[in-house]
Amino acid sequence: MSAVTTVVTGLGVAAPNGLGTEAYWAATRAGTSGIGRIARWDPARYPSRLAGEIEGFAAQEHLPGRLLPQTDRMTQLALAGADWAFADAGVVPAELPDYAAGVITASSAGGFEFGQKELKALWSQGSRYVSAYQSFAWFYAVNSGQISIRNGLRGPSGVVVSDQAGGLDAVAQARRQIRKGTRLVMSGAIDASICPWGWVAQMAGNRMSTSDDPERAYLPFDAAAAGHVPGEGGALLVLEDLDSARERGARRIYGEIAGYGSTFDPRPGSGRPPGLRKAIELALADAEMAPGEIDVVFADAAALPELDRIEAEAITAVFGARGVPVTAPKTMTGRLNSGAAPLDLAAAFLAIRDGVIPPSIGVDPVEDYRLDLVTERPRPAPVRAALVVARGHGGFNSALVVRGTGQ
Repeated sequence: MSAVTTVVTGLGVAAPNGLGTEAYWAATRAGTSGIGRIARWDPARYPSRLAGEIEGFAAQEHLPGRLLPQTDRMTQLALAGADWAFADAGVVPAELPDYAAGVITASSAGGFEFGQKELKALWSQGSRYVSAYQSFAWFYAVNSGQISIRNGLRGPSGVVVSDQAGGLDAVAQARRQIRKGTRLVMSGAIDASICPWGWVAQMAGNRMSTSDDPERAYLPFDAAAAGHVPGEGGALLVLEDLDSARERGARRIYGEIAGYGSTFDPRPGSGRPPGLRKAIELALADAEMAPGEIDVVFADAAALPELDRIEAEAITAVFGARGVPVTAPKTMTGRLNSGAAPLDLAAAFLAIRDGVIPPSIGVDPVEDYRLDLVTERPRPAPVRAALVVARGHGGFNSALVVRGTGQ
């Protein structure tokens, strides 16, 4: 095991039910949902019409004007989130030594809304009216690139693309770089593709709810589960070596990135079991922790009966029937693509800080799943360690263990 302890010292959150870390956490603890009918364009002709949209974000209030015409909404949210995370950590990027810091994010779709706008210009006006910024504004790596440029982060950097599992995979990659000697890495993900072009791309997966009732549309582990509601947002985290964080006098340490595991599901029809249970076991082994030391599981929460069953079986196989509290606060935000798991990580660290498990709202869990699902109201409880689970379309499974450091 590496002697380097990787800790989180800053959080930057953008979520449908709260812009900023404390606003998100207050809403989540109160069971306040950010899911509703799409407001930025008319979804009437589409079978799915609900989303978790972020309200109240005006990019011009957070970013210089020169950046606005060259960035997608996803990137604008990510740049603001990175600023908030650095401020929370008490880090001034310009004061960091050259090559001491990097940025590793995840992306699921890239800058879809920017691409849609430029395609519209191409079709209606011709190629001369397509922005030169289209060459990179749509790209999966654009958030890493723009955060790096804005903050002068020239250390090891990159992007991970593994759908909803990507946010955990990016944080794990950041931990690897810190263990190799990088002083600080900005990591996590913020995603946004709630535009008609992005919408039909998501619909192609046949996993979206078609309900028009915001309170009953996204119901993981419920008998009425019939797909998820997409959303936008996520979280960015400042990761540092513990000794380095102490040396600079970090104002707070939320906790440690303690263990990580990832697997890939076998091909359908192979007869081999899904890989989620193994990913959880690998994460626990990496953290050198027993199942009984985990105080809460933040579930992937697909809200499709077969996928819910697989996740419930994986959790009960490792922890026992109703052996650990399970929660899915994404019932208040929707599934945020690559931003979902980093937002769960932020919630896990806040749960450790405050000693409370956030609820899964609107869900009446199926008894046969044998889960101790926290519903409707937050549950006060000592939270020393948490497991966050994420799965990506096509077979990606990731699990990450976080724990407090007593600071």
